[in-house]
Amino acid sequence: MKKILLFLILINSTLGFSQKTESYKLTKEQIAQRELNEITDFPIYKAIEYSDKGGIYDLVFTENRKTISKKDTLNTKIQAICVMNDHGGFLEKWRINDLLADYIPKETTIWFWTKYCSTKDLDGDGYIDPVIVYGTKTEYDLIRRVKIITVYNNKKYVIRAVECDLDDCRSFKKDANWNLLPQKIKTYVDQLVVKLRKEQDLLLKDG
Repeated sequence: MKKILLFLILINSTLGFSQKTESYKLTKEQIAQRELNEITDFPIYKAIEYSDKGGIYDLVFTENRKTISKKDTLNTKIQAICVMNDHGGFLEKWRINDLLADYIPKETTIWFWTKYCSTKDLDGDGYIDPVIVYGTKTEYDLIRRVKIITVYNNKKYVIRAVECDLDDCRSFKKDANWNLLPQKIKTYVDQLVVKLRKEQDLLLKDG
């Protein structure tokens, strides 16, 4: 009897530590049903539900869509907000805010690069490690700034890059806390930087 009980405890423990992590895009109907519009003043561009050992989360990407034309939509501000459903309300876990910077040439839009964003468990610990990527463009339709933000244990680890033809106005900086990230996460983000350089013809380097 004791052996059977011990076996069941081990099975339950193993299942608990090997809980699946999942994520999927929410439809407009699901966004409306969950009343996610209540957590932001901006239109929701995209929303993702993901689950891990910590619970079930909604990650919402919003852009303020300042100018809308047939050619393009220009944003001056963006927000990414991660919440948990808490007894009918929302418990905010973290938030990212940014807006156009005062550069020459002038920045005209800021947007989430969602095809490079991810909601995966990058280090295999049962918790999802979101990676958020966004950029800005100038009035000449050239990419000016790129930010890559990794969220690990609800803390942000940021890479900031400025693209420029001249060496002295080009930069690529990792936060001072970058090396606190697990190696598997750092490797993933470094590979993402290489992918951005190749696919978007970016320099992403210092000087």
